[in-house]
Amino acid sequence: MTEYSREDLKWTDSLRLAFGAHVELEEENGKSHPYDLLAEFEVKGQQYAVLRSSLRPYDEVELLRVLPGSEGQIMPELVTIDDDDEWENISELYDECTLPIDED
Repeated sequence: MTEYSREDLKWTDSLRLAFGAHVELEEENGKSHPYDLLAEFEVKGQQYAVLRSSLRPYDEVELLRVLPGSEGQIMPELVTIDDDDEWENISELYDECTLPIDED
């Protein structure tokens, strides 16, 4: 069970406004890959993005942290969530908020 509830999640659109519905992520080797921006949200002041590969639409979605642009960088940065507990909590919360409510 996640340490967050539906009330903690706030849907946002800052990435969509900055990049549009599609983004390209660059790997460490310098190759870029296109992704579709499925959702973006904030939990307790931290922003997250849900992306799916445009080339492999049946793959799992990617859940990434959104960091604000730094001093020399205007645009926000998308980074991997390295903390397993954070990833698990945010992933569960996203699933809870996007899957139908079971009223049984």
